[in-house]
Amino acid sequence: MNIANRITEIRREVGENRKEFSQHTGIPVRTLEDWEAGRRTPPEYIPRLIEYQIKYEKLVKEKG
Repeated sequence: MNIANRITEIRREVGENRKEFSQHTGIPVRTLEDWEAGRRTPPEYIPRLIEYQIKYEKLVKEKG
């Protein structure tokens, strides 16, 4: 699986459209669109950072 596909998969797992995911992660919508369409390639670490962010938010929510 390539990096762009992984980002799309993460977004879908969270259940958000591009606009919601953009607001959630702080990544511009246009950038997400370009990544998912394969017009641009995100750095390798981006999917890991997004996954960490989502896991962290889930942990905080569970403890709260």
